[in-house]
Amino acid sequence: MKRAVIIFLLILFIGVGVAGFWYWNKNQYSKEILKLEILGPEAVQTGDNIEYLVRFQNNGDVRLENLNLSFVFPENSIPENGQSQRVVKKIDSDLYPGQVKTFYFRARIFGAEGDILQAKAYLTYRPKNLQATYKSDTSIATKIKFVPLPFEFDMPLKVENGQEMSFSLNYFSNSIDYTIEGLRVRMDYPEGFHFIESSPKALDQKEWDIKPLSKGDGGRIEIKGDLNGSEGDQKIFRAELGIVINGRFVLLKNAVQSVEIGQPSLYISQMVNSSQNYIASPGDFLHYEIFFKNISQKPIQKKFLFVKMDGDFFDISTLKSENGQIGRGDNTIVWDWKEVPSLKFLDVGQEGEVEFWVKLKDEIENKIKNPVLRDEISLGRLQRVFEIKVNSSVELCQKVYFNDEVFGNSGPIPPKVGNQTTYTVLWQVKNSYNDLANVKVKGRLPDNVVPSGKLFPKDAKFTYDSGSKEIIWNIGDMPAFQTTSTPLTLAFQIKFIPAESQKGTTPDLVEPAKIIAEDKWTSDVIEGDADAVNTTLPDDKSMTRDKGKVSG
Repeated sequence: MKRAVIIFLLILFIGVGVAGFWYWNKNQYSKEILKLEILGPEAVQTGDNIEYLVRFQNNGDVRLENLNLSFVFPENSIPENGQSQRVVKKIDSDLYPGQVKTFYFRARIFGAEGDILQAKAYLTYRPKNLQATYKSDTSIATKIKFVPLPFEFDMPLKVENGQEMSFSLNYFSNSIDYTIEGLRVRMDYPEGFHFIESSPKALDQKEWDIKPLSKGDGGRIEIKGDLNGSEGDQKIFRAELGIVINGRFVLLKNAVQSVEIGQPSLYISQMVNSSQNYIASPGDFLHYEIFFKNISQKPIQKKFLFVKMDGDFFDISTLKSENGQIGRGDNTIVWDWKEVPSLKFLDVGQEGEVEFWVKLKDEIENKIKNPVLRDEISLGRLQRVFEIKVNSSVELCQKVYFNDEVFGNSGPIPPKVGNQTTYTVLWQVKNSYNDLANVKVKGRLPDNVVPSGKLFPKDAKFTYDSGSKEIIWNIGDMPAFQTTSTPLTLAFQIKFIPAESQKGTTPDLVEPAKIIAEDKWTSDVIEGDADAVNTTLPDDKSMTRDKGKVSG
């Protein structure tokens, strides 16, 4: 009996296990039943607008509910219509057995040649009558096979130590049917390179933003600097062209160029008006002497020497040279080795010379602050640029009036011996191109003339020394161009009592005056003069010469 009970319980346990396994197996679900895939190109060129097709199919016999699709674009892509990098779509309808759904996603992808970019898709869903949520995922890899953006250096293969060099980075869009925005160029300079300037201007000497680039458009970045190193050194310049996507720099193309430091063959120097550090002033006549010396180990033969003038102050029409050829209406001079013996053959250690003359304009129309005269000398592969700073131009005007609206003068006209007549003196100062410091106007009052003490403006720094009869107006600093249209003006009143010896004459009321200033740009002291003014008062229209003669 006991054995029969045990056998019964064993059979019951096995039966329950079999039934449970059958029930579990009937209700379990395999996510492999859902087929999720991405279709897209395996290889593209950078900038292509590609389309991804996301397709999923229910291969089971259970309806799928609560479907949500997520699509993640490749990292280096710009989705169309301003979409984000990750797009989430809630599927409104269920997916029945055998049913297929498809969705399209488009974007332009960018990268360097050989980059592998990956797009991903995720689908979450719940089989009918089950509480569990399932997730399927897939991805597709696309390779950048070509970058249609030629990006190259244009630079010399060899430069001399310390030589100023110019080179460019050229770029072009040759097949992207799309206007690329957000382009940027990065430079990596070798040790020994000193950046001077670039066109367009750099963000920080090493980076440039590039204007939007359409198909068929191109441009260049021109960089100037000097390179130092030992003879034979190979200096490596590296550059990257990329696009900024979501604040991140994505590399598209790179360029590498090696420059060798060669042995210098020539030394070039220059003197202007017999000085190596000449400071020019408007209206100057300049004599340029250019010296070149062979510092190599072999003779130099059959060379041309070019000079290019750059500066608004140059009056090119006055350019003269005894044996140089001046371009008609041009700012260049060429010395031909056929005309200059030292250019035809220059032995080791020998020196040659050429010269020219040019006049500077008295003034220029453009408001150029801190003007510079540049001349670029080219001899063989060697280039040198020399600069001369130009002083500001100051002007002092000294006028005297009897009839004025500042103080209101009194006394006999013409002036009378022993009687006092007052006059108003105006000092007017103009400054042009550079900021000035320590600006002062100095003058003298003749005998029988003294200041009355009246000034306008009243707070002007005006002084008078009764012993030396010197008058000084201390202006201080003066900005460039501030007073070219409206002169800085000081008015002060003087008193004149003619002496018997001055009867019948037209004596001076103020002696010649002078303006003195320190040019902040050139560190030079500049001056300007104003003539004396006598009792005929040439600027006072109410006066005549007879009215200026001292009477008895």
